Amino acid sequence: MTWIQLQSAEQLNDIKQQPGYSLIFKHSTRCSISMMAKRRFELDWDNLPKEMPLYFLDLIQYREISGQVAQLFQVHHESPQLLLIKNGECILDQSHGQISIEEALLEIS
Repeated sequence: MTWIQLQSAEQLNDIKQQPGYSLIFKHSTRCSISMMAKRRFELDWDNLPKEMPLYFLDLIQYREISGQVAQLFQVHHESPQLLLIKNGECILDQSHGQISIEEALLEIS
């Protein structure tokens, strides 16, 4: 699987309108906890459905987009943070050590 770089408000609107599931991973490139969470997530991501888009948001480079994510999906900003979106609504919001592929899979099934 590969990340789709999340870099614009237009992409957020597309995610909001998209049927089915999408996943957003918000990552701080300056944070060791965020790096560990990302690495742990990537070790297990082959278990996710292949057709599910995986969006990656670099919080340092796209800080404004991060604020738009929080507002659009009605979540508090955290880093690292994983959001599972279904039919335009956030159904799972995890951060730090709570980030888990297993829990995301439970929501999908």
